[in-house]
Amino acid sequence: MGKNQHVTPHKNGGWQVKGAGNLKATRITSTQAEAISIAKGIAKNNKSELLIHNSAGRIREKNSYGNDNFPPKG
Repeated sequence: MGKNQHVTPHKNGGWQVKGAGNLKATRITSTQAEAISIAKGIAKNNKSELLIHNSAGRIREKNSYGNDNFPPKG
């Protein structure tokens, strides 16, 4: 299992993809949609969580890609 991926606003504008606990961004993009797409791919490959933050920095959405203790049946 890899690090959870966060999509957050970047201090210099745009959006960043950052692994949990990392000091530096993995990628910086101009749009949140692009950052989400990149982070989703990383989270799927690492079987980790994707946490999407809003422009104020608060978590607005979470998605699990293999790190779910109670996956739904069916």
